Amino acid sequence: MSKLPLWIRKTLAWSVHLFTATGAVWGFLAMRAIYEHEWKVAIAYMAVAIFVDGFDGILARWFDVKTYASGVDGALMDNIIDYFTYVVVPALFLIEAELVPAALALPCAISILLTSAYQFSQVDAKTDESNEFYFKGFPDFWNVLVVYMLVLELNPVLNFVFFVIFNILIFVPIKYIYPTRTTRLKKLTMGLSIVFGILAVTGLILYPDEPKWIWWASLLYGVYYVALSLWPKKRMA
Repeated sequence: MSKLPLWIRKTLAWSVHLFTATGAVWGFLAMRAIYEHEWKVAIAYMAVAIFVDGFDGILARWFDVKTYASGVDGALMDNIIDYFTYVVVPALFLIEAELVPAALALPCAISILLTSAYQFSQVDAKTDESNEFYFKGFPDFWNVLVVYMLVLELNPVLNFVFFVIFNILIFVPIKYIYPTRTTRLKKLTMGLSIVFGILAVTGLILYPDEPKWIWWASLLYGVYYVALSLWPKKRMA
């Protein structure tokens, strides 16, 4: 990077900000699809938004945006877009897809909007301990949650119970790993992340006629993620 001409370094760095900003576009397109009840299209746009969020930080470090594109606060932009794509979009999704009993849909949506606003605004929502990055409290994976509720066709009452549980978990100071920045079992974590992505994409391509075992198998990644987050760090050394 340092050997490249300055104008190229700046162009690459500013391009990362543009890449991050596209997350808002994918979220908006997902909302349009949700309004039209085009679930497959909506999930595809939501998946692209997750992809952007997962890789923009890596690109930002590669191209040193803090040095070559310091005029924009990339972390602030990322948080704004994440709140939109991880919280606002799935709040609409749960209502339009009738994932919970009708009388509870709006209260459910409002609850995740409020609790997630708290989660995002905590001064230590994201912590860095010896280069090990964490989310404090349930990291607002509402977009993932609503997709699984839809594709697995879970009972609306059970879905409501899950929403209550995860809303509470936002306030429980458990530290969840940052998959792309963890140093513990890094190769295994990234490998399983790729496998999860392949399963999810396969399930989406075949949806709504996909074999349900694909989604259940992909949930094993969630079990691994929680286990790695909860396992004492010293034991993983």
